[in-house]
Amino acid sequence: MAKSRRVRRSVLGWPVRLLLVLVVVVANLFGAAVVMALGAWVLPTGSIADPDRVRLLNLAVFGAYILVAVPLGVLWGGRQFRIRRSDDSRQWRRERNLVLYGPLRLTTVQAVLWLVGATLFTGFNATFSWRLALTVGETALLGAITTCALSYLLSERILRTAAAGVLEAHPPTRRALPGVTVRSVLSWALGTAVPVVGLLLAAIWALVFDDVDVGRLAVIVLAVGGTALVVGFLVTLVAARAVADPVIAVRRAMQQVERGELDVRVPVYDGTELGRLQAGFNTMVAGLRERERLRDLFGRQVGRDVARAAAAADTVELGGEVRRVAVLFVDLVGSTTLAAQRPPTEVVALLNRFFGVVVEVVESCGGWINKFEGDAALAVFGAPADAKDPAGSALAAGRLLAERLAADLPDVAVGIGISAGDAVAGNVGDVRRYEYTVIGDPVNEAARLTELAKSSPGGVVAAGAAVAMARPDEVAHWELGDAVMLRGRCEPTRLATPRSGSAPAGTGHAVAAAADLGGQERSVHGGGTSAKRTD
Repeated sequence: MAKSRRVRRSVLGWPVRLLLVLVVVVANLFGAAVVMALGAWVLPTGSIADPDRVRLLNLAVFGAYILVAVPLGVLWGGRQFRIRRSDDSRQWRRERNLVLYGPLRLTTVQAVLWLVGATLFTGFNATFSWRLALTVGETALLGAITTCALSYLLSERILRTAAAGVLEAHPPTRRALPGVTVRSVLSWALGTAVPVVGLLLAAIWALVFDDVDVGRLAVIVLAVGGTALVVGFLVTLVAARAVADPVIAVRRAMQQVERGELDVRVPVYDGTELGRLQAGFNTMVAGLRERERLRDLFGRQVGRDVARAAAAADTVELGGEVRRVAVLFVDLVGSTTLAAQRPPTEVVALLNRFFGVVVEVVESCGGWINKFEGDAALAVFGAPADAKDPAGSALAAGRLLAERLAADLPDVAVGIGISAGDAVAGNVGDVRRYEYTVIGDPVNEAARLTELAKSSPGGVVAAGAAVAMARPDEVAHWELGDAVMLRGRCEPTRLATPRSGSAPAGTGHAVAAAADLGGQERSVHGGGTSAKRTD
């Protein structure tokens, strides 16, 4: 038995235990004092030979009982929260039940002590007068009911932190305690109905015994009525706060969610349907965080504009629409040699730096990265989001990208091809697996121009048609060159390169001289490109 006591521990911390003892003891002492005052000086006592002596004897017994009942109640109540140490998997369930049912257990302890006290005082005063014993007994019982109710609500409020701790990992899935409706009705009954019953009993006994004059009855009504107002207000207030606090906490958390703050969680400390409301809110916010994370990942994979359009669509529709777009294709020069000469980790790090610059420049100019392919990237302007001047934005992005790559990655060379025109933008694939892409002649032309740009000192070549579609201030940065026949095309393409000072120097003649180059040709599929070797 001694060993069993040593392994027992309290599920409450010292601060909570001390606060709980203080509040419960004060509430019960206050209730006992009110009951003693009403029984000794207000309520009728019947015909007693020496009322002052009886009153002093009752006060002495009252003080002695308080000295015994308070320490006994503290020790007994403390044992209601002690649990045996165990590695059992159901340990959490036992701890949760101790905390959730703790206020009810404490109320049971207090009710027993009040019942013992009421019985003791009724029997003690019966030796003087049955009228006095009846008055003392009923007053003690009514005071016990009201005091225990108030103590229950206060202890439940104090144990919120402890309840939140045991319910954090295992929220309530069903109602463990009386619900909101029962709690509200009980608070009214205990805080209002019980004192009113006291008034009714006082009136009934006054009629039955006919020993109360008008003045004494008025004092009784004023005293009991005033006590009913004060105690009823306290009980109703605490009960109302017990219902309102969880709702207010959820409402404030919802306001944070409305502002976009999804890293929010309300503590679950109630064993009624209010606790399930708190747990349900936390589950909902966790789902929103997960959905936002997936949306962010989806946006990073396919582009934020495509992600928003996909999320807004009610159904999946394959196919697309013809749109005026501009296409920028950028490819590293000598990536095969690079991969053969450097470790894979260095190659991946270089590609990440390269693509980081590409994404930053393209998005700053209003473009969208359709896809990465090996050491190349395809950017689209004018789809899926509309653009006022897709050609001008793509040309500006090409010039800026050449400058940035030359400054940030001086050890590598790139080819940048730019084209513009009408293309089909939409979903391609199957309803089970599809992607948003751009298909059309501008994509093919940009890929061919990229191969020419690799031989240009400037590294940037655009189609003359794209320059013609751009805004005048952007056209001023470009210089037209010769027309060449690109591989796989039926009509010659007029070439354009950035003017001196707009990008690293390059001439149209140097690009035109590279028009017959064999080597690596790119054929376009689904808006991207796949490399194939031709000899």
